[in-house]
Amino acid sequence: MHSVEIFIDSERASKPRGTVTISLTRFRTRCAICNSALNCSLGELINLLQTMAKKSKHSIPLHKVIMVGSGGVGKSALTLQYMYGDFVEEYDPTKADSYRKKTVLDGQECQIDILDTAGQEEYAAIRDNYYRSGEGFLCVFSVCEQESLEHTQEFRDQIARVLDDDTVPFILVGNKVDLEHLRKVTFNDAAALADEWNCKYIETSAKTRQNVDEVYTELMRQIRNRKAKQEKLEGKSSSGKCTIL
Repeated sequence: MHSVEIFIDSERASKPRGTVTISLTRFRTRCAICNSALNCSLGELINLLQTMAKKSKHSIPLHKVIMVGSGGVGKSALTLQYMYGDFVEEYDPTKADSYRKKTVLDGQECQIDILDTAGQEEYAAIRDNYYRSGEGFLCVFSVCEQESLEHTQEFRDQIARVLDDDTVPFILVGNKVDLEHLRKVTFNDAAALADEWNCKYIETSAKTRQNVDEVYTELMRQIRNRKAKQEKLEGKSSSGKCTIL
């Protein structure tokens, strides 16, 4: 794709020393490779720049994921396993840690930004700010703790309240399935709750890496599809209207 150089034809008005007024008239764009030139108006230039900005913006999409759930259910363990392929045995309560890496989603390069939030009740008051920055949520509980599943309702309700949206990309995640002998939550019980919320339910193990890549990939796919749908609707609503920058 050819790059474009933009030259501005202008008139400089007579003003006191130190003051310059620029009156824009026409613009000349020139291909930096083939050196062909053409003239364009201000409106045409704006359209050109907007098109270039959109292409640049979407060249490497960024998907923002928020990890939520009670303390000790394995949110950090899942994140570290996905990011680095490591399993951390020790439990160190998280306040808020952010991670980012490049990955490939359905053949397209993209970036994922993961915010691993605190599950402890004392941090409940600051969660609202975290939720506002999210595009999708992994709500994690431990299949070994019935109470952690019950607490997911609180996280779900808080996210819907803060975003005023109960259709945001959201996956219920049952972690620690490698501890089958300690299981307290059945697959069917968790899946039934996910059905009520109209979301997917996926079981994982941060220790064995079972479904770890799959759960992040599925959420990124939901985020991408939601963005595409919103952009399509915005494109229809703005059709035929002028945009002033």
